[in-house]
Amino acid sequence: MVRLVLAIILLLLLGGVLIYWQRERAARAARDLADVQADARRWYERLGGQLMNLGGDDPAVRQALADAAERYHAAGSQLQQARTITQYRLARETAVEGLTYIRAARLALGIDPGPDLPPLAAASGAGALTVPRQVDVQGQTFKAGPQPGRDTPYYYPGGRMRGRPVPAGWYSTPWWKTALGAGAGVIGGMLIADALFSPSFGDPGYDAAAAGVDPGDVSADFGDGDLGGDFGGGDFGGGDFGGGDFGGGDFGGGDF
Repeated sequence: MVRLVLAIILLLLLGGVLIYWQRERAARAARDLADVQADARRWYERLGGQLMNLGGDDPAVRQALADAAERYHAAGSQLQQARTITQYRLARETAVEGLTYIRAARLALGIDPGPDLPPLAAASGAGALTVPRQVDVQGQTFKAGPQPGRDTPYYYPGGRMRGRPVPAGWYSTPWWKTALGAGAGVIGGMLIADALFSPSFGDPGYDAAAAGVDPGDVSADFGDGDLGGDFGGGDFGGGDFGGGDFGGGDFGGGDF
């Protein structure tokens, strides 16, 4: 009888410990979720504040702000639908990406870009352009460089296209948008990337070692235009890839 009572007491104690542990784990998960939610909203609100306070007529400024605005709306939609830590982190990443466009717009305006932003996961190892470059692909001219200009109004914060690092910088057309699609657009985008980041420039524009890429072999995907004759000129034209993105602001209203 004593043993039975002791067994019951032990089971009750173990049950109490288990209930306490489950409640504690749930509370900790709720705190973690609340923290990432607050962090994502903080970046989102700073993006919105900065968008309200910036403007300009220069094409590079307008395009960067348009891209920032697109990210702002995307982050807002992601926040509305987010239920998990991963989803809130994705919304935060989108908002911070929007702020990179805000920073680019401020640079194009010739004003202080503000404090550095957290690194974008998608841009890891991609680096940034350090020298201007110009190439002809299928009869069309494409330009890129580290600074905005009349011929390079499209900013890109860096990332990967089909595994290839594409450095942050200013480009004559947003060819990367079609490179993320399918069919001829992919081939066209990769041919442009192949030419723009050819080792003939002497500087691939990104940390090749960190990216795991041999600078002397950055053209391996399509062989420095070897596929050029297979795809008619003009299929991958410049002005087909309009901007129109809008995003958040990391330097939320009033910081500057």
